[in-house]
Amino acid sequence: MGPVEIYHSVPQLSEYLVLETSYQPKFDFKSSKINFPESANLKNDMGLRSHEQLVVCVGVMFLLTVCITAFFFLPSGGADLYFREENSVHVRDTFIRNEALRKKEQEELLKKAEEANPVPIPKPEIGAADDAEGRRIFVKQMIKFAWDGYRKYAWGENELRPNSRSGHSSSIFGYGKTGATIIDAIDTLFIVGLKEEYKEARDWIAEFNFKDLAKGDLSVFETNIRFTGGLLSAYALTGDKMFLTKAEDVATLLLPAFETPSGIPYSLIDLQTGRAKTYSWASGKAILSEYGSIQLEFDYLSNLTGNPIFAQKSNKIRDVLTAMEKPEGLYPIYISMDNPPRWGQHLFSMGAMADSWYEYLLKQWIATGKTDQRTKREYEEAIFAMEKRMLYKSEQSNLWYFAKLNGNRVEHTFEHLACFSGGMVVLHAMNEENATIAQHYMDLGKNIGHTCHESYARSTTGIGPESFQFTSSIEAKTERRQDSYYILRPEVVETWFYLWRATKDEKYRQWAWDHVQNLEKYAKGNAGYSGIRNVYDSNPEQDDVQQSFLFAELFKYLYLIFSDDDVLPLDQWVFNTEAHPFRIRN
Repeated sequence: MGPVEIYHSVPQLSEYLVLETSYQPKFDFKSSKINFPESANLKNDMGLRSHEQLVVCVGVMFLLTVCITAFFFLPSGGADLYFREENSVHVRDTFIRNEALRKKEQEELLKKAEEANPVPIPKPEIGAADDAEGRRIFVKQMIKFAWDGYRKYAWGENELRPNSRSGHSSSIFGYGKTGATIIDAIDTLFIVGLKEEYKEARDWIAEFNFKDLAKGDLSVFETNIRFTGGLLSAYALTGDKMFLTKAEDVATLLLPAFETPSGIPYSLIDLQTGRAKTYSWASGKAILSEYGSIQLEFDYLSNLTGNPIFAQKSNKIRDVLTAMEKPEGLYPIYISMDNPPRWGQHLFSMGAMADSWYEYLLKQWIATGKTDQRTKREYEEAIFAMEKRMLYKSEQSNLWYFAKLNGNRVEHTFEHLACFSGGMVVLHAMNEENATIAQHYMDLGKNIGHTCHESYARSTTGIGPESFQFTSSIEAKTERRQDSYYILRPEVVETWFYLWRATKDEKYRQWAWDHVQNLEKYAKGNAGYSGIRNVYDSNPEQDDVQQSFLFAELFKYLYLIFSDDDVLPLDQWVFNTEAHPFRIRN
């Protein structure tokens, strides 16, 4: 029986709530008694009324039960199950109406925000890319995300603060806005196929005037490897002569720094005045990794342009060093600006202030098609001396590393920068004709690559510190707060890249992928990627700087390690110390 039928089956309540007057009792004032009617039907009538009242009560209770059940068990807004929201009209429900208005306003605001701030390119889930192609695509999307942040918030600046969403510049660039990220990134943009991003970078460089933009004292070394090197690489990859012209312009502006008594260049130059000098903290001395990392770019530039001045300047440095006596075959970090120059304090390192000198000895030999035998000989002599005096193996886990040397005092510290050496000796092995020597350096490269991986694996974040120690209590870790940071350095991945190309051992790709995941987890900021202040913190603070070499080096090596060997094959290309590829002469 439906609700309509139930309603009509219940008698009208008014018929039973009012009794007829004939049945009402009366009071006898004479006898002071209440007299009830003596009708013959009274008992029957009263019995009937009691029955009907019971029916009424049952009916009322039934209706209440139905109402209560409906209130508690039927879904609110049940019509939404059968009608689409956009086709319904809410008249009475002010809450729903207000919610609809608020939702509409939010959608409008979101649309405006998306128009002003393009939605970042979609990224696959970290665990979803389970093959080389998927991982390579993921790295490409990381590059685009970082580039979009720079383009939006720091275009023309040297670098980006991804969390502050503003420009950044360090002292190596002076205080001018010279677009270091654009020039450092352009070859990577081309290699990974970000065509629109490459075009906007190319268009900016076409209007680029380095002398007008540069202000204050610039690092000669950093300007050479990032600007001259980046522009030469763009030319080598594209054949666009605009890049070659710009590279020559930049290198020409650096030439006054080479006007010294010995030919060893000053460390800093002011392009507006042409005045050059050494670092104040270096006590008037030049630094091995800086004056020793000129030849690859300058010799290549002379080869491409036919202008001999650049090769002459770099060869002069080589001549000076060849003529100098090396203590125990080693190259000290500091050299005086005298003529003839003298070595400074006997500090020796495979890392900071020395690293790329050894790298360039090997790579200059390779870049010339293995015709520059002097650089090959001097490289082999230097590495042999370092193996003899500075190469150690830890007691606990047999981890190989190059220690620092201060006179005869050994400091058992290995720097992140020095982790490049694993890749360097592997590249040596790949180009060495003597099979015994080649195997020796291949094994050493594997050991260095393993040690540097341990420095990553033993941290909380899975990212290695700036430097780490080997003592009786710790190995491949640091207890020094000042050494626990990471600034997006590429050297560890660089070594894994060379090891992958040489061995095809899948663990090197997996290690690189682990680093990708950790970058996403700990280094990704609001509009790009940032260094972290302590790799041993589970929730590390970011330093809010997206280094230009993130594009030039780390992203490039990560992309290449998941690419086929025919993308920049190592028998046709050689990388400068900023990972800008130059063609090998044949």
